[in-house]
Amino acid sequence: MLAAIFNTRSFSIISVFGLWLLLFPLLVKSTPANKNRISPVKIDIPLTVAADSSSFILPFSRAGNLILVKATADTTTGNFVLDTGAPHLVLNITYFRNYPVQSNEGERNGITGNAFMAGQTTVADFSWGPAHYYRLNADLANLGNIENSKGVRILGLIGMELLRNFEMIIDYEKNLIYLHRFRRKVPSSYRNELLADTAAYSVVPITITDNRIMLLSVLAGKKIKLIIDSGAETNLLDSRLPDKVFENVSITGRTMLSGAGAGKIEVLKGDLQQLQIGNRSLANLPVLITNLERTCFSYGGCVDGILGFDFLMLKKIGFNFVTNKMYIWK
Repeated sequence: MLAAIFNTRSFSIISVFGLWLLLFPLLVKSTPANKNRISPVKIDIPLTVAADSSSFILPFSRAGNLILVKATADTTTGNFVLDTGAPHLVLNITYFRNYPVQSNEGERNGITGNAFMAGQTTVADFSWGPAHYYRLNADLANLGNIENSKGVRILGLIGMELLRNFEMIIDYEKNLIYLHRFRRKVPSSYRNELLADTAAYSVVPITITDNRIMLLSVLAGKKIKLIIDSGAETNLLDSRLPDKVFENVSITGRTMLSGAGAGKIEVLKGDLQQLQIGNRSLANLPVLITNLERTCFSYGGCVDGILGFDFLMLKKIGFNFVTNKMYIWK
């Protein structure tokens, strides 16, 4: 069926960054000794809500479909992409080339098959808003491809390791991120005021695997495993899924998918007619179709798709990474 679909004539070029997933999909798989990474030893956030928790609000700007927030790595301040597809903090080696490389991952292949280099270093002090992290491991990467595409200086990516103790709500309409950090377990009395009206949103269970947000769904009767990636500019489906799945996709043409470096691959684009997320059914969701065999992880197996900006920007979306819940506003 997919071979026949490739006869579609409409054609365009689009740069899609599932950022760390597209740039470095094999990094975790090739280095399963993640337990040897240095975790943040201290997070210093002013207590503004209760004795065991902290809350703050950060504004964000957009570069295309990417969320940019201001953050500081040691003495360097600038734009960082909020990227839930990145397992750790990532620094653009262009601006941190003098940092010592503690380990070099060598050459890897991205989703487009293009090779790149990766390494690791340590940041003495990293902060965004009132949150401070000390002696934090970071991955070094060349993010020049993203900067050139967006025309903006990007210092790095804020990944999941920095979010694991947080509840995070992203309001795309107001360009605000609401963050609430739990110092211990979630107090039974706690509820963000944005979650007061329980009829306004749905609650969907998630899991965190290899520092990625994993969501289980059903598509055309098949159980599928999806990653929620705020650094992906669109949604992706694995071209190896059964033909029955693609009967629910209206193909609109072809495009070029950019990953690491200058590499591009031709992919199909279309609209997913119906996707079930919890008790909600999402219609006409834009998707690209490509081979996702390079997104297999060390412990979590392979994934069937990636949900990016076209899914996240519906209105507001929230995550509690301590209780493993996702909130989708109606």
